[in-house]
Amino acid sequence: MELIRFVELPKISDCRGNLSFIEGENHIPFRIERSYWVYDVPGGAVRGAHAYRTCQEFIVALSGSFDVVLDDGSNETVFHLNRSYNGLYIPSMVWKRLDNFSTNALALVLASTPYLEDDYIRDYELFKSLVQ
Repeated sequence: MELIRFVELPKISDCRGNLSFIEGENHIPFRIERSYWVYDVPGGAVRGAHAYRTCQEFIVALSGSFDVVLDDGSNETVFHLNRSYNGLYIPSMVWKRLDNFSTNALALVLASTPYLEDDYIRDYELFKSLVQ
């Protein structure tokens, strides 16, 4: 869990509004190979609930808010994302789920690998056995 961290992104403000950006291998410790976004999540729904063997991720709440619940097999920590200029870096081999989505929440996820089904660990007990 010690590698997980909030990253404050650049925020350029002027009278026309704010602008923030993310640069791979600068603000986050990996080259961006994939990006996806999660939106229109129904009340009470949970997204994620898996870990990756090798993929690292960076998550930003572009709009609204949600919780990122992370588990290293021993400890669970909840991170609340609600600012578009803050993101959460998540290394590989951390169980992740997203929940508590506000209305109109928009989660941007940047990943270090393209989609690889074999990289997913979708069984929590298997995950625990691999990290211990």
